[in-house]
Amino acid sequence: MWTLFVRIILRNRLANLIIIGLITLFMGWEGSKVQMSYDFARMLPATDTANIAYERFKETFGQDGSVMFVGVQDDKLFELDRFLFWADLTEKVRRIEGVDEIVSMSRLYTLERNDEKKKFDFVPVMKSLPTNQLELDSLKNKIYNLPFYDGLLFNKQSNVSMMMITLDKKVLNSKKRIPLVHAIKNTLDTYTTKYDQPLHYSGLPFIRTITSQKVQHELILFIFLALLVAFLILYAFFRSGRNVSFIILIVLISVVFMFGILGILGYKITILTGILPPLMIVIGVENSIFLLNKYYSEFFIHGNKVKALSRVIRNIGSANLLTNATTAAGFAAFIITGNDMLVQFGIVASITILMAYVLSLLMIPIIFSYLPEPKPAHYQHFEKGNVNHILKKIVYVVVNRRSWVYGVTGVLLVAGAFGVTLLRTTGNVVDDISHRDKMYKDLMFFEEHFNGVMPYEICIDTHKKKGVLRASTMEKIDQLQDTLALYSEMSKPLSLVELVKFSKQAFFYGDSSFYSLPNNQERNFILSYIPTLQSNKRSLLNSFVDTSLQVTRVSVQLANVSTKQIDSIEQTLFPKINAIFPVEDYTVTSTGTSVVFLKGTNYLVNNLISSLLLALGIIALLMALTFSSFKMIVISLIPNLIPQILTAAMMGYAGISIKPSTILIFSIALGISVDNTIHFLSRYRQQLKLNNWKIHESVLAALLETGFSMIYSAVVLFFGFGIFILSSFGGTEALGYLVSFTLIIAMLSNLFVLPSLLLTLDRWSTTKAFKEPLIEILDEEYDIDLDELEIEKSK
Repeated sequence: MWTLFVRIILRNRLANLIIIGLITLFMGWEGSKVQMSYDFARMLPATDTANIAYERFKETFGQDGSVMFVGVQDDKLFELDRFLFWADLTEKVRRIEGVDEIVSMSRLYTLERNDEKKKFDFVPVMKSLPTNQLELDSLKNKIYNLPFYDGLLFNKQSNVSMMMITLDKKVLNSKKRIPLVHAIKNTLDTYTTKYDQPLHYSGLPFIRTITSQKVQHELILFIFLALLVAFLILYAFFRSGRNVSFIILIVLISVVFMFGILGILGYKITILTGILPPLMIVIGVENSIFLLNKYYSEFFIHGNKVKALSRVIRNIGSANLLTNATTAAGFAAFIITGNDMLVQFGIVASITILMAYVLSLLMIPIIFSYLPEPKPAHYQHFEKGNVNHILKKIVYVVVNRRSWVYGVTGVLLVAGAFGVTLLRTTGNVVDDISHRDKMYKDLMFFEEHFNGVMPYEICIDTHKKKGVLRASTMEKIDQLQDTLALYSEMSKPLSLVELVKFSKQAFFYGDSSFYSLPNNQERNFILSYIPTLQSNKRSLLNSFVDTSLQVTRVSVQLANVSTKQIDSIEQTLFPKINAIFPVEDYTVTSTGTSVVFLKGTNYLVNNLISSLLLALGIIALLMALTFSSFKMIVISLIPNLIPQILTAAMMGYAGISIKPSTILIFSIALGISVDNTIHFLSRYRQQLKLNNWKIHESVLAALLETGFSMIYSAVVLFFGFGIFILSSFGGTEALGYLVSFTLIIAMLSNLFVLPSLLLTLDRWSTTKAFKEPLIEILDEEYDIDLDELEIEKSK
């Protein structure tokens, strides 16, 4: 089969290049349609009960998480010039297209009793701008005399005031969101410029906007860094700027293919697919290293370029097929998670990896067949050089000091096993935001003064029409709010009960001492002033109930708590809720963006563990098809499980939790690290044939030949993944140093542990089944007739 591929590739060089060029143009055209994702990632499957409850909530009350928060800590805000400037900024923001509503200290509403019409009028607190400090002081007292807003819009103790900006939901899910948020921020930042008072921004719309923008910027940055790192390292190894440039061209074409796949499948760029371009560059370079090293080593042996290229296709092409299949399997395993973002990541990555393999197998032999023969500087490292000296020392250790290899490995595994026990599982809504980032510091500001800004909703179904208006129901909701106030992770609740209390205060002409639930006698009078609560028409006052007045909500803002914290809160909260609302009469559920995300984290971690096991199973199956020996499969997995254990141990010792952004690292690293094992064992089997099945000589020969590519690829992968350490996202940053660490350990395991095991186990491991594989990697001593090949001459 591979002989046929050699003829197809090298006999039709120009035709192959034209076809690749046309496909690249098509993929580039499809890739140009790809857009950034502005949607909040759904972590739960559509059939999950928590997701169903959230969708039902949105149908009833509308989407949560559409409010942008702006905070300022300024004890001089109620000085006339500052307040007037703040009021002017509020109006400017309100007029920005895409802003639905805004509430601030200068734009508050209150209820006023209208005895003539027997109803409450919804009127602004500030009917006109104050003209002097005395009027402003009076306005300040009036605002501070409204308990409804205390703890929601201002904190009197710390002199913190908040602006709440409700954004158009259609704009939020489109690319118009970025200019909208920046227009708001640029407008409000003039307050900081004028008065040297920093403003703090938060809320899901702001976090999502800045996050998507960071993804876009980092996409460009990491593509540039990956290309730079790849070029410099490859040049250091192969000493030819021209040859390295062609390799870079090939991996760039694979990146174009990746964007084309995104476009064809209709996917958008997310925080995960945003790291694929630099990832594909790194993986594509690894493919090229094995192909180039084989080409140079063959030419070094016999000096025949065509023979060298044909052996590259036949021998490395078959091994690379398996290595790329295992790498693709590591990514494809994410498809079973049920998470849209991870499913898309797995599909696009696995397809692109296989396409990158085909591109490198086609283009490297074709391009290098046109280029002049290699010069001694390109392949002299096989005879001399630092890597050659390192490999000779490794051979010495493997032959004479195997007990050291096993001893060091054993100690590391014992330490690793203890480190694994220290691992913890957790996740936060803004888990990926670096704690050094201003966005995270602003989030902490709102937690300090308002206990958080993450939406958390409690839905109460009374099972009866107009059930929420019953005095008993309102008393129970009030009791629930008193219970919620005991949790420091939650802000002041907002519900129908607070509106009714506000109404009672208005009924008694704004006296704040009457801010409480009306008694039975007061209730009939006060509710008669609120006709909209008893109608089927939606209004601001009844935005906390459904149209049948059967279901109501209690809204709080939650701190950036972890999955364990929210589980702990709900385990203690819901028994109290069930004591307040008997389960036979009421159905009470928690929902909101925070709950869905945090429950989704637990779901995702469990599914990612399953995907890791699936990836391990698929990789073992692929190796079984190639090596056909159960004993050899067990031996081959040992050097690849060691780095997994040590990486998990490092996370345990460093306090890095198991969460969606870190657990996916294991599947990725496993799929890549097993490449070295496959190349080594493939070469080992070929050497067995060449050395008349002498195991000792064959192991050492395979180690010396594949060792160059192992070390070269490890260096490229280490620095290639290392660039992600510069990311402002915690998950991407973790991907950088954890995968880099895993792959270095994997290289050492394959250089020391794997050959040591083969030599120690000797005849036990190298069985007849290993000698007779299901997928044959051809004996390189059999070559096609070079005259029959007839590569066309360059004109």
